[in-house]
Amino acid sequence: MAESNCTQVTEFSLTGFTEDLAAQVTLFLMFLLIYLVTILGNLGMILLIRASPQLHSPMYYFLGNLAFVDLCSSTVITPRLLVAVVLEKGVAYAGCVAQVFVFDLFGMTECFLLAAMAYDRYVAICHPLLYPLVMSPKRSFQLVAGSYLVGLTNGVGQTIGMSSLSFCGSNVIDLFFCDVSPLISLSASDTTLSRAILRTSASLFGVSSSLVVLVSYMAIISAILSIRSAKSKRKAFSTCASHLTTVSIFYGTSFFMYLKPSSRADKWAAMLYTVVTPMLNPFIYSLRNKEVKEALRRLTNMKWS
Repeated sequence: MAESNCTQVTEFSLTGFTEDLAAQVTLFLMFLLIYLVTILGNLGMILLIRASPQLHSPMYYFLGNLAFVDLCSSTVITPRLLVAVVLEKGVAYAGCVAQVFVFDLFGMTECFLLAAMAYDRYVAICHPLLYPLVMSPKRSFQLVAGSYLVGLTNGVGQTIGMSSLSFCGSNVIDLFFCDVSPLISLSASDTTLSRAILRTSASLFGVSSSLVVLVSYMAIISAILSIRSAKSKRKAFSTCASHLTTVSIFYGTSFFMYLKPSSRADKWAAMLYTVVTPMLNPFIYSLRNKEVKEALRRLTNMKWS
């Protein structure tokens, strides 16, 4: 009865990082710079992979899709963040639902892309003779398509769960973007379905993808330790060092954000997870990968020759 008599919220208010004007300007410029670097870095990585025949392999096929996902997920969050920092902090209900859908789609897609990349490195290091057969173009496409399909399933499920909620009380989200967990906390209706979908998604999709990464790297480390030559060990480790760095940052920030008790540090953890990580990935792979640096050098020489 109380729910039927309340006025439905049509707009949510996102809290910023600070009310200090000078600090707001500084944050705006910092986030704008990060976003521009993210766009240029990920778009540049995509174009470099497409333009360089030596990078037409499963590993870089996954990396190109990872760059695309980072580009999209950053675009979902950062432009709205820039507006919220200095101008309008309100977001319409429909806009909030759309942001939840797209963010959860690309967030879960990235989880499974990272798992596919871990499996790719496992096959390359532990079963090198079978690598061309196991990681065929068809199999690589299936793994990427499956990642997007799981992401789409997660996005649709979270959106359905959110759409079943009523919001009649506070409309203040203590974050800089619309996320499922704080929205569930604000709801005035029964949140059983939404919480069930959230738990199922986290356990079925999130845990399974992280287990693939964990098991793959346990096998990879075991295989590397069994190699007698120190030079061969370094070479084997270098082929997965960039991916391991990306996985550590992605899962580290996401687990810190979603699994720990709520605190004021949530915003900064979310900022690292949604804004900074997509910017770092292209640099991690370009600075620590000889093939990428060589492809960039060749492409640069061709343009200036």
